[in-house]
Amino acid sequence: ACSPGPSKPSGLCVADPDPAAARRRASAAASTMICEFLDATNFFATWALLAALGGATVLAISSVAFAKLYVNPTFEIWRWKTNPEYPSPAIVKDEILKSLKGVIMVTICPTATLYLAQHGMSKGYCGVNGEHDLKSHALQFLAVWIISDFYEFFYHFLGHSIEYLWNQHRAHHKFHNPSPFAVIADDWFDQFFRGLPLLMFPIVTPINVDLMFAQWALLFYLYGTFIHTGHELPQLSAHQPIINTSYHHHLHHAISTNRRPLHTGFFFKTWDQIFGSTHKGKCFCCQCQHAEGKRTEKDFKAAQVPDYSVLLSPSFWLSSQPAAKAA
Repeated sequence: ACSPGPSKPSGLCVADPDPAAARRRASAAASTMICEFLDATNFFATWALLAALGGATVLAISSVAFAKLYVNPTFEIWRWKTNPEYPSPAIVKDEILKSLKGVIMVTICPTATLYLAQHGMSKGYCGVNGEHDLKSHALQFLAVWIISDFYEFFYHFLGHSIEYLWNQHRAHHKFHNPSPFAVIADDWFDQFFRGLPLLMFPIVTPINVDLMFAQWALLFYLYGTFIHTGHELPQLSAHQPIINTSYHHHLHHAISTNRRPLHTGFFFKTWDQIFGSTHKGKCFCCQCQHAEGKRTEKDFKAAQVPDYSVLLSPSFWLSSQPAAKAA
């Protein structure tokens, strides 16, 4: 490897005395990603940009799932919807508006993380560098996944166990039959604390900020979208012992209330199993409904699917319709 010599004419280079350092510099230069692309010198400008990017991502991912599962559904799609009924367009509109408000709040912590990382005030770093190899990043990914999943479970568990926190969280439970747009349809308080790990991880330990952001934005939001679709996967039985499915989260929205935490976990059932917050009553997952002879084509023909095309009408968004009431 060689680099331009300070006293050499343009176009000439001298051998780098430290080839390993040169490789690290080249790797770092090639790894410009989110953390390096965004200049967090102006906190509020960065916050606005992250909120805009986050809002666009939320709408894009949720819209794809909603269009596939809720607009003109087939019998085969409907028979795997835990609740055979559909939310009204007015409720879906409320989910979207609340989600966009939530994005504004949940991006505060990521903005602070970028600001601290770029000013050397945390242990977070951008992109790939020579000090952290593939194994290190794999361990980071696993640690962020496990710790974040427990945090999401426990914060959610407390939200159904403590009166004050329930009063903050109950707005999310007005959507007892949620659509993919309800993933982050929470109030300000909940959204700030949901995003707090994105600020705390880099303060506590060296971590690749780009990797952490990508993991949360894609892995967590994508799975969050799945469990809010209200549609189960035939390949992922609700009766398997490890993973929370769409059925478990629909059950949570439908019957978990104040001082009654049920299936407050995100990915893993483990935390609910340890804390005793699993549902002990009769299972009403689609697999069990099918076994009971329910969800027939006759039932499907009687199902009422709203005309969601009104969601594309500006007049619908400008009109004031009653919002769903919190539980």
